[in-house]
Amino acid sequence: MLYLNKIKIAIVGIGNCASSLIQGIHYYDGKKPEEAIGLMHWDIGGYLPSDIEVVAAFDIDTRKVGKSIDEAIFAKPNCTTIFQEEIPKYDVKVSMGHVLDGVAEHMSNYDDDYTFIVSDDEPVDIVEVLKESGAEILVNYLPVGSEKAARFYAQCALDAGIAYVNCMPVFIVSDDEWDAKFREKGIPMVGDDIKAQIGATITHRTLANLFKDRGVKLDRTYQINTGGNTDFLNMLNRDRLDSKKESKTEAVQAVVAERMDERDIHIGPSDYVPWQNDNKLCFLRMEGRTFGDVPMNIELRLSVEDSPNSAGCVIDAIRCCKLGLERNIGGQLTSISSYTMKHPPIQFTDDEAYHNVNKFISGELER
Repeated sequence: MLYLNKIKIAIVGIGNCASSLIQGIHYYDGKKPEEAIGLMHWDIGGYLPSDIEVVAAFDIDTRKVGKSIDEAIFAKPNCTTIFQEEIPKYDVKVSMGHVLDGVAEHMSNYDDDYTFIVSDDEPVDIVEVLKESGAEILVNYLPVGSEKAARFYAQCALDAGIAYVNCMPVFIVSDDEWDAKFREKGIPMVGDDIKAQIGATITHRTLANLFKDRGVKLDRTYQINTGGNTDFLNMLNRDRLDSKKESKTEAVQAVVAERMDERDIHIGPSDYVPWQNDNKLCFLRMEGRTFGDVPMNIELRLSVEDSPNSAGCVIDAIRCCKLGLERNIGGQLTSISSYTMKHPPIQFTDDEAYHNVNKFISGELER
């Protein structure tokens, strides 16, 4: 039996990922399970994708602040695929957020269509807006490297008494101190750093696990990624990449037979190619040794639309977070985090994570 109430969420950062998520909420509305292509779970605890409702939104770009959500998700510099053109008119307008370290200095060197234009509006009181909106979950889609901003919004979620889904690589959910804060308030959180349904990290992990299971010694590997969205432009500033690189590297290190030397594993992100827009290319190479110490290698080229790929995971993370709220679970939700995030509190193999999240949904597993 389906629940009648909606899952009310607030979103920080109305970029490509938020656009894909919101398009998806409406794309799947009215569809039958057999028509719902591209979902990992159609029904999670009685909640369907269309049961998610965006009740508050924050951004800092002048082309989005003050606009209704249905307008903002298609505003520049967003460049992701539009797969759901018909979005109902939203009463909710995008509020001016707090910039903090959310915009890298080098972004100002690029054409307006590809970068952020910071609004002159005064930032709103985030906690007040969250409380007034009735939001239950705050979804963080801030740019990579927004360390201060990510923690600021996590604290806002705590102060507002709502759950937190951290989709970017600042280690909050996987941090014991933050876990203790959320546990104390009885509020769940999911994170850190969203995976894609079939993306560079999940593919790399799957192949690394295959090497291990088939007795192949993995000697060296690299993953080089290119893309043309604001995420890749933002990441040209290598000073903002420490957490991102650690997150992506640890996701692979966690499934290899024995930890690899830093010299032998290189995982991007790597470069910005404007004409690629939201398309992400991954170039992956793995070198190993099989029976008789005989060398072998794999080279793979993966092409995916980056933001819809992540939305397929976020739509599950939100619904599982709602189950955590209903069950009064505070702190880390380890099953859905390991299933949908690159840097969860506990790393499991992807098969284990899949089974764990299904047990969590059914109520067999607490977290």
